[in-house]
Amino acid sequence: MVASSESKGLQDPFGDPVYKAAVIDVLGAVAYGEVSAVERLTDDAKMAPSLEDKTALLAMAAAQQAKIQPVLDRLGELGVDAYAAMEPLREGFDAFHTHTRPSDWWESLVKAYVGDGLANDFYREIAGYLDEETRKLVVTTLEDSGRADFVVDRVRAGIEADHLIGGRLALWGRRLMGEAITQTQQIAATREGLSGLIIDDHLPGLDLGTIGEMLTRITQRHVERMGKLGLEH
Repeated sequence: MVASSESKGLQDPFGDPVYKAAVIDVLGAVAYGEVSAVERLTDDAKMAPSLEDKTALLAMAAAQQAKIQPVLDRLGELGVDAYAAMEPLREGFDAFHTHTRPSDWWESLVKAYVGDGLANDFYREIAGYLDEETRKLVVTTLEDSGRADFVVDRVRAGIEADHLIGGRLALWGRRLMGEAITQTQQIAATREGLSGLIIDDHLPGLDLGTIGEMLTRITQRHVERMGKLGLEH
């Protein structure tokens, strides 16, 4: 990830309406991503095979919920309605979740770790080009709340108990990768703030070529996550 825009000499980024629109898009996406994560963790808890697992997922959902308000507050400080900022991002996120609805507990675990990891990596990458305050807020909001360790532990144990699970989940992980890349590309291309920031060269070093490099790094991190789960990409 590159240094923030402050180190690139961008003195007053919010004086640029394209830059401000891009930040609003990013924060709107991050906020709605957290809302969506809370919903799905709560749903996943219903499939949990044990009370211990159910309680753990509900605790993670509560931790995700607590991260939403600071992003909503920041959007308000930027002079926009936070819910209006989130609304245009709903369709893309909801389409991804509709296309990748897990069929069982194991698929829900992999999706929570791999699917969310892909989306979060994209917004961390973009945030690396933004002002320090925005970057810190995005990174803090997307910090793991214990979900990664929980998922890795459960999935590895499941594969050890039944090796047939591994092959199925490896295919599931590849499907998640394809759907997530499609989603992030569509958001980057269709949101005026983000597309204007990239295409119109509002930040030094951020262009379509850089986006391609980002996707390469995101793909590598996906492979690493799959490896931690004991799955081949």
